[in-house]
Amino acid sequence: MLLRRLFALYVGLWLYGFSMAVMIRAALGLDPWDVFHQGVAGQVPLSFGTIVAITGAVVLLFWIPLRQWPGLGTVSNVVVIGVSVDAGLWLLPEPHALPVRIGAMAAAVVLNAVATVLYIGAGMGPGPRDGLMTGLVRRSGRPVWLIRTGLEATVLSVGWILGGSVGVGTVVYAFGIGPLIQLMIPFVDRYLPGFRPETSEGAIEPAAEPMAA
Repeated sequence: MLLRRLFALYVGLWLYGFSMAVMIRAALGLDPWDVFHQGVAGQVPLSFGTIVAITGAVVLLFWIPLRQWPGLGTVSNVVVIGVSVDAGLWLLPEPHALPVRIGAMAAAVVLNAVATVLYIGAGMGPGPRDGLMTGLVRRSGRPVWLIRTGLEATVLSVGWILGGSVGVGTVVYAFGIGPLIQLMIPFVDRYLPGFRPETSEGAIEPAAEPMAA
């Protein structure tokens, strides 16, 4: 079971980074954190993946006053996703036809959902950004939606000011990722029987029928 969890963790993290690269190539808008990463990457002579990794490491520093403890998945998140997104950007061409870009955006969101279920389902520690959110919720007593909205609105605004890409893809990701994650759980559970993905909302039980979050 441990080998299966490790497989799910690293495949999930790699696919997560690759999905980010697909979304960037689609050039129709990014999720809030990637708007921030792209905005910063446009201001410094570092690759997108390097910015992702550095941001993750900096966010981990904020775990210290929150008394959050990283797991293997947390540390792996910082390294693997950064390498994967840069590899994806190196491999993938930039599509110019709008239908291709729309298809790439949709595929990226779906792939991101699969990747999220895999690496969270491995149960080996949350990513730095999710851990920051859950730590703030626990320490402040504020509701999850308020903390998450506040964090993502902040990084989205800063990233947009720095030149990050905000567009229809940002909206599609915001409203589509939750339902897609819930939809993917029963399918991934076939290969990781009995797993319980932990999210900021608590454990998501594999359901007999997919249902929207």
